[in-house]
Amino acid sequence: MKDTIEKIRAHALDHFTNAKFSHDWEHTLRVYRLCMHIGRAEGADLDVLAIAAFLHDIGRVHQDLSKGSICHAEKGAEMAREILQQYSLPEEKRGNIIHCILTHRFRNSRVPQTLEAKVLFDADKLDAIGAVGIARAYLFAGEVGAVLHNKDADPESANPYTKDDTGYREYRVKLSKVMDRMLTNEGRRMARERHEFMKGFFERFIKEHEGIL
Repeated sequence: MKDTIEKIRAHALDHFTNAKFSHDWEHTLRVYRLCMHIGRAEGADLDVLAIAAFLHDIGRVHQDLSKGSICHAEKGAEMAREILQQYSLPEEKRGNIIHCILTHRFRNSRVPQTLEAKVLFDADKLDAIGAVGIARAYLFAGEVGAVLHNKDADPESANPYTKDDTGYREYRVKLSKVMDRMLTNEGRRMARERHEFMKGFFERFIKEHEGIL
């Protein structure tokens, strides 16, 4: 299985040549490491998690090019299904991997059902909060041409992929809600600390932006 995982890892890497920095191969590797940590703590199938982690964002470039009209989880699951046909895997593992990819997105109506899907969901969300999450939020804002902050724009109604799709908007509409969506005990434990750090950062950010501090 180790050899198969390494081959799939190399196959996945090929899909990140033109990836945006906010969702690049480094993000995938961080999610993989988080999956291994949470997976061990929760007793999950680490082989399934490794493959799912490496493949989970291979559809991301399609979402970015379409400015959000294509769901990268759905596209990624479709692409992963074709990739996995090249490898000899038990059908149960193959199906679980595809399910993990299909259900890992935060803005998604599909709910993770297997333990492995819950672990991948949590790992992906952990990389969106805390210090790394803040950095990624501003990376993404720069990629779409957003301003640093627009105090006159309502974060809840501002349009994505526009100049008002700021790091603060990402915090308000998504990142501030991540902790309450975690699905595993270890994921929840890790999310609490990251959430508090992030909350304090954005509270200070607003005060500094207003010249209060």
